[in-house]
Amino acid sequence: MNTQFKKGVIEICILKIVDEEDMYGFEIIEKLSKLLDVNENTIYPILRRLTEQDMFETYLQESPHGAPRKYYKITKQGKESLKTYQDEWQSFIENVMKILKGELK
Repeated sequence: MNTQFKKGVIEICILKIVDEEDMYGFEIIEKLSKLLDVNENTIYPILRRLTEQDMFETYLQESPHGAPRKYYKITKQGKESLKTYQDEWQSFIENVMKILKGELK
């Protein structure tokens, strides 16, 4: 799969799962890797970029397993972007399916 395309899709997935619940990085990777081929080299740069773009806020929380963990929390801007991305994705998929079904006229 094209790397740029994959990163865009993963970005939407990250926004969605953090919208459902604040999570720390490794937790996000674990959740995504159940269905997608991802690793920390893919996820952490996206998390940094989304945080820099004010899609996420971060906070530290103590961990019973060592150092405090950095949690990601979606912002209002992140929620708005997620909604836009989901709408665009839905339209994109519907149009691709029309093409694949030979419905392009």
